[in-house]
Amino acid sequence: MSVEKITPVFTGRVIQVNVEQVRLPNDYVATLEMVYHPGGAAILALDDANRVCLVRQYRHAAKGFIWELPAGKLDNKEPPLQTAQRELEEEAGRRASEWRSLGDCLSSPGIFTEVIHLFLATGLTEVPNQLEAAEVLDAHWVPFDEAVRMAQSGEIRDGKTLAALLRALPYVQTSAG
Repeated sequence: MSVEKITPVFTGRVIQVNVEQVRLPNDYVATLEMVYHPGGAAILALDDANRVCLVRQYRHAAKGFIWELPAGKLDNKEPPLQTAQRELEEEAGRRASEWRSLGDCLSSPGIFTEVIHLFLATGLTEVPNQLEAAEVLDAHWVPFDEAVRMAQSGEIRDGKTLAALLRALPYVQTSAG
């Protein structure tokens, strides 16, 4: 694929939007609307009681509250693990002594460049949380099996949370295994 022409449309605090003409692998030239995002990190924090931290967060785009993992945007090109560590403290009020990468996921690759890095955090200790003014959320500690049930039932709709729960299964003791 090659980019033939880029027309910037909007640059904001978090995203940039371009209209791009690209030559696809089949040689077709397509006009695509692209949203550039710096990426983020999401944390599946698991405590000693096998409970996962889920936040019930207000999301304007979702028209209400949704269940998701603590997560946030990579600030100033910081490494994904550093973002995860910061967000775990800010949103869940926890610090972890052990971190494991669960890989990454793409939020909507047809239009967004955002890559979300997923982490499993264990060895948790409590610290003061530090929510930003624009964050409307409550942290809840839910048994891992219950979180998986919430994902399977559709109660959890957030893609990064679904991906992290699935990828964490080999590392978490569940009632099924």
